[in-house]
Amino acid sequence: MNDMSVTPEDKLLLNKFLKDNQLFLIADPEIMNDHDIGPRSEEEERLLSGPSDPHLVNMVRGRILAALDEGNTMIEQMGAAPGAKWGDIVASIFTASGDLSMIAPHGVVGFAACVHYPIKYIIKYWTDEPTVGVHDGDGFIHNDPRYGGIHGTDQSCIMPVFWKGKMVCWVSCTIHEGENGATEPGGMPPSAESRYDEGLKMSPFKVIENFQLRRDLVTFLQNMVRDPKLQLEDMKVKLHTCLRMRERVLAVLEEFGEEALTISLRQHIEDVQEEVRRRIEELPDGTTRVLTFPDSTLRENALLKFSMAVTVKGDRMTLDFRGSSPEFINRAINCNAASLKTMLLTSYLQNVWPDLPQTMAVFGPIKMLFDEKSVLNGSFETPQPMSLIPLFKAMTIPVIPMTKLSYSLPHRYTAVVAPQYDQPGTFIYGGLTQNGENVGNFCADINGNGQGGRNHRDGEHSVSPPFAANCDIGEMEVIEEELPIVRLGAFTLARDRVGFGKYRGGLGYEMIASTRGTDMWGFMTGCTGSLFTPSQPLFGGYGPPVYPLCKIQNVNIFDQLEKDPGNIKFDILDLMNNQTVEGGKYSTHPMAMTFELCQNGEVYMMCQGTGAGYGDVLLRDPAHVMKDIEESLISHETALDIFKVVYDQATLLVDEAATKKLRDNERKSRLKRGKPFDKFVKDFVTKEPPAYLPYYGSWDDPTVIYGTSQGKRIKMKASEMQSMFMPNPKDEKIKSLESQLDTVKAQLEACRAKGKASVKAVAKAKSKSKKK
Repeated sequence: MNDMSVTPEDKLLLNKFLKDNQLFLIADPEIMNDHDIGPRSEEEERLLSGPSDPHLVNMVRGRILAALDEGNTMIEQMGAAPGAKWGDIVASIFTASGDLSMIAPHGVVGFAACVHYPIKYIIKYWTDEPTVGVHDGDGFIHNDPRYGGIHGTDQSCIMPVFWKGKMVCWVSCTIHEGENGATEPGGMPPSAESRYDEGLKMSPFKVIENFQLRRDLVTFLQNMVRDPKLQLEDMKVKLHTCLRMRERVLAVLEEFGEEALTISLRQHIEDVQEEVRRRIEELPDGTTRVLTFPDSTLRENALLKFSMAVTVKGDRMTLDFRGSSPEFINRAINCNAASLKTMLLTSYLQNVWPDLPQTMAVFGPIKMLFDEKSVLNGSFETPQPMSLIPLFKAMTIPVIPMTKLSYSLPHRYTAVVAPQYDQPGTFIYGGLTQNGENVGNFCADINGNGQGGRNHRDGEHSVSPPFAANCDIGEMEVIEEELPIVRLGAFTLARDRVGFGKYRGGLGYEMIASTRGTDMWGFMTGCTGSLFTPSQPLFGGYGPPVYPLCKIQNVNIFDQLEKDPGNIKFDILDLMNNQTVEGGKYSTHPMAMTFELCQNGEVYMMCQGTGAGYGDVLLRDPAHVMKDIEESLISHETALDIFKVVYDQATLLVDEAATKKLRDNERKSRLKRGKPFDKFVKDFVTKEPPAYLPYYGSWDDPTVIYGTSQGKRIKMKASEMQSMFMPNPKDEKIKSLESQLDTVKAQLEACRAKGKASVKAVAKAKSKSKKK
C-alpha cells in the first residue's frame, strides 16, 4: 500500500511543474561554462557530410562579411554614444544554434565573442516559453556580464533571422554605451559595493516585436539612466543595423539558398578549429607561466595576483588560472570566467594568430581551469562593473607564454610583440553640461594605448586599446562642443615614460583636462598601475614606469591664463615640479579615483601609458637612441643611464668606441651584481607574503590562497575560497582621524596637567618665598 515508485508520467508531470515554477532563471552554468561550438545539428550533419562547393562557400562568406562591415559602419555613423563614434562597436552573425560564425572586419572581437552566451540562453529558455517565444520580427536586448558580456556599459541587440518560417541564423550588434544608471555616472563605478550599484543589469529579454521597439520597455530603460536620449537613440541604431544585416542575409538566401548559408556559417567555424588544432600541435609540448599584479581594488592599494600557465600537449592546449586572487564581495573589479574568455580570445586573435578569422571557435581545442570564487571567476553576487581591471590583463599577458612557445617555430603568424599598455587610462565623467544636459560617459583616450616593442622594430605610439585594434581616439573639438571638458594639454607624448629595450614600447600621451561652464561636473578614473608596472616586458626589456593621477585644485586656471598665458607650460612634470599655477593645491594619487565634483578651472592630469620593451637595452642601436632624443621621447639622462650611449649632446654624434666600452663595463657590472639562482632564492624568497603586504592570491603553492578580509589576513585552501570583504575607505579614514584626534586630545590633557602642575609649583614657590 506504500508503493513509493514514480511512474514515467509522474516524472514528466514533476519536471513540468518544476520548470513552470522556477523561482529565478539565473544565468545557466551549462551555457556560461562552455566556450566551444556546439555539435552539428541534424541538418548541418547532412549537408556537411557530403561534398560542398568551396567557391560557393567563399562567395557566401564574402557577402556576409560585407554585410557585417556595412552594419559596423552604420553603427559608427549613426550612434550617439562616444563609444559608437570611436569604434567600440561590433556587428556579428551566428549559426541557428547560436555559435559565433563571423564578425565585422573592424569590430571589437570581445563584444561579439560574448553574445553567443545570451543567444544560447534565449534558445534554451525563451523559444518554447509561451509568454515570450522567438518569432520573426523579434529582437532582444542584453548587457549583464553574468549572462554573457564584458561589463554593463555594453548593450547588445540580438535578432533571429527567419527564412520561409524557419529560423536560419542570428545577427547582433553591440555598442559601448557608457551611461547605464550605475551609482556613479558613466557606467563604470569604482565605488560599487554590490551588483545592485551597477545600474542596468539586463538578462536577455525581448524589446522588439514586429521589427519595432516596444515603447513601454524603452521608456522603462530610459527611466533607469541619466541620459534617456542616448538610450533611445542607440536602441534605434542597433535595431536598424540588425534590420540592414537581416536584409543582406535574406538577399544571400534568395540568391544562393538556405543550404549554402548553413554550410558556409558552419564550415567557417569548423575550418578555424581544425587550423587551430594544427597550430597547437606544431608547438613544443610543455608548460610556460606568467604572473602579473593589478595593484589596486580601485578603492585601496593591493596586490592582486593574476596567474596564467599555458600547457601544450599534442593538439590540445590548457590555460590554467588557478592560484589567482580571490574575489571581492564588495569591490567592483571582479569578472566572471565567461567574460575573461572573450578577452583572452581578443589577445589571441590580435597578437598570436591575427590571420585567423575572428570567431569563438578558436578556443574549441583549448581547455581553461579556474578556481571558484576567484577574481577571474567571480560568483553571481559579486559586483563586476569594473571587470576591466583583470580583463585588460587577459588581453596582454598571453603574449608572453605564447611567444615563448612559438619563438622557435620556423613559421610564425605575426611579429613577436611585447605586451602593450593594458590600463583604461582615461577620465570617466558625468554631470550637467554647459548645454544643460545630464550625461555620463568616458573619454576615448582609453583607445590610445602604446604598443609593445616588437622583435624587429619599436612599438607604435598610441596605437589602439588592447581590446580593439581599429578604435579611434575621437576629435577633441567635437568633444568640447558637447561637454564642458577643456583639454589644456592634448596628445603630447610623455618624455621618458618609456618601456625600454632593444626595441622600446610605443609611448602614450598626456591628458590635462579642466572643466568650464558648469558647476555640476565631475571626473573619476578606473586604473591600476600606479605602484606595480602595468605591462610586463619581453626577453630582457623593461616594463613601463608607473603613473600617478595629478591634480591642481582650489584654483581657476582660466583666470590666470587670461592674465599671463605665457607663464604656464602644459606639461605634467613642469606643472607639478615648478607649480606655475599660483595658489593651487597640488597633489598626486594612484590612478584610481571614485567620482568627485570639480570646480571650474581645476586641473586633472594623467598619462596614457607606454608599451613594454623588447630585448636588452644594451643591444639598442645608438642611432635609434639619438632619434628618440631628436623626437624628445627620451632625455639625455636616459640615453646615458639606461642605454649607455656616449655622444655629443650638441651635435648628437655618437662616440662608438666610448659607447662600446661603457656597455661592456655595464655587462661586467651586471655579472658582479648577479647571484647564483639558489642563493638568490635563499635570500629573496619568503615562506609567506610579508604581513605588511596587502597580498591576494597564492604564494608558492597554487592550492593555498592568501587574502585579507575585514582587516584580517586569511590563509585558505583554493578549493574552499572565501570572498574578501573590504572596509569602506571613508570609515578607515574616519578611524584614522579619530585616532589622531584622540592622540592630540591626550597631548592637550598632558599639557594641561603639566601646566596645572607648573602653576601649582610656581604658586608654591611664591608662597615659600613670601614666608621667608
